[in-house]
Amino acid sequence: MERLYSPWRSQYIESVDDMDECFLCTAGSRPDEDEKRLVLYRGEKAFIIMNLYPYNAGHLLVAPYSHTGDYAGLDRETLCEISLLTQIGIKALKKALNPDGFNLGYNLGRVAGAGLEDHLHNHIVPRWNGDTNFMPVIGEVKVISQDLKEIYGRLKEAINGLGV
Repeated sequence: MERLYSPWRSQYIESVDDMDECFLCTAGSRPDEDEKRLVLYRGEKAFIIMNLYPYNAGHLLVAPYSHTGDYAGLDRETLCEISLLTQIGIKALKKALNPDGFNLGYNLGRVAGAGLEDHLHNHIVPRWNGDTNFMPVIGEVKVISQDLKEIYGRLKEAINGLGV
């Protein structure tokens, strides 16, 4: 069994309760700051944003604009758009970063690993053969070998090239 650990994310997890506002709501409501906030694509009901504290390079989040942690309460249009944007994110990652696979999923509730439990979001984590090593487990360090802004540019270009 392969395990995905992320001790380097503790900086975010330890500070999330002290945040004055929801970072997803902020990013969703400020289209003029998309590059600064790492928003890659905007739909009508949801958007794609890069994870500032990624498990792997290119880790994306797909979130509704509405501030809710209730997956079962999502309306049909929002639920469908999140799925379509997840598809767009996967296509862009394949085109820009060529991963070997993906982890997809939601963490609903704090006990399920949600760092931000009041604003649900779908994770798209690109994976490469051999992308795990001893550094995160022994050294509590995760090496992300590419700059977030560089990856942002590559993914933005890939999404634009999809014609969506």
